[in-house]
Amino acid sequence: MKMVFPILMFVIGCLIPPHYSDSQQQSAEISKAEISFVFVSKDVAGTISGFQSNSRIDWDNPENSYFEGAVAVKTLDTNNGLRNWSLKGRKYFDEDDHPQIRFKSEKVASDDDKLIVKGTLTMKGVSKPMTITFQKKENTLTGRSSLYTSDFGINIKKKREDNLVKIKVVFDTN
Repeated sequence: MKMVFPILMFVIGCLIPPHYSDSQQQSAEISKAEISFVFVSKDVAGTISGFQSNSRIDWDNPENSYFEGAVAVKTLDTNNGLRNWSLKGRKYFDEDDHPQIRFKSEKVASDDDKLIVKGTLTMKGVSKPMTITFQKKENTLTGRSSLYTSDFGINIKKKREDNLVKIKVVFDTN
């Protein structure tokens, strides 16, 4: 009889699902993305979509998180059809040979209420390091970064500093 009680308690414990308190968060995936940008020197804003992701966010241990995704160059939109067509062409983004822009994280760290994601951005066949700083608000991550298109062989203007693009990424997580 003494042995039955501990075995019974063990079996009951295995049948009861674990309870997670509100303070215990689990991992999440990106369910939706909105990506916008501004070519600073030309004051041209736009969006890019066609987002595909293989990302996982571990809220309790951010260093275990990873971000990997791509957007489709064909979805680049600056609210000007002729400009969009030109940007997608061989001289700039070269959609035919490089249909996607890709990002893959190498390190994720937390800094207070921010996630600092360091990784590699590949655009037009050129890979460069990039850091995106995310703020979390409920189930949304809003990230900001910047790059110079000329570093990727996309020379909108002659001077490097005139090719600055500011990027905003908004991820909904589940």
